[in-house]
Amino acid sequence: MKITTVVNGQMHESDVEPRMLLVHYLREVLRLTGTHIGCETSLCGACTVLLNGAAVKSCTLLAAQADGAEITTIEGLAKDGQLDATQEGFWEEHGLQCGFCTPGMIMASYQLLQRNTHPTDADIRHALEGNLCRCTGYQHIVNAVQYAAKKMRETAATA
Repeated sequence: MKITTVVNGQMHESDVEPRMLLVHYLREVLRLTGTHIGCETSLCGACTVLLNGAAVKSCTLLAAQADGAEITTIEGLAKDGQLDATQEGFWEEHGLQCGFCTPGMIMASYQLLQRNTHPTDADIRHALEGNLCRCTGYQHIVNAVQYAAKKMRETAATA
């Protein structure tokens, strides 16, 4: 079946099998491999992307369900070679270890910060409940999101 999507600001028309998952469409058809395949049961969140601005687990959606949608992947956050504040926060605050969960964590954090520019640590932990990390104790991830929130507020104040 033919689907049309806008992924990271670029329009794509693709023929996909009706049963193809969105995560496989992104990785195999569009070659955007930043979205990771983890548990394939929606438990880990490694495959989190934004679908029309909402964080979703792409292993639980069919590509056909994204027909006509705007999708943002981890590759779509950086602009003009500059990391997004959320990506920068993970870098600066060591919010990753092995990096496998990082794209999903960043995408879920990005959605939170689009909705709440002054999150508490509890807000951040709640927003990330659907994303699992096997390496960290999560505190560096919370610190990374707080870093990003502060940077976004500072950027908005100077704009």
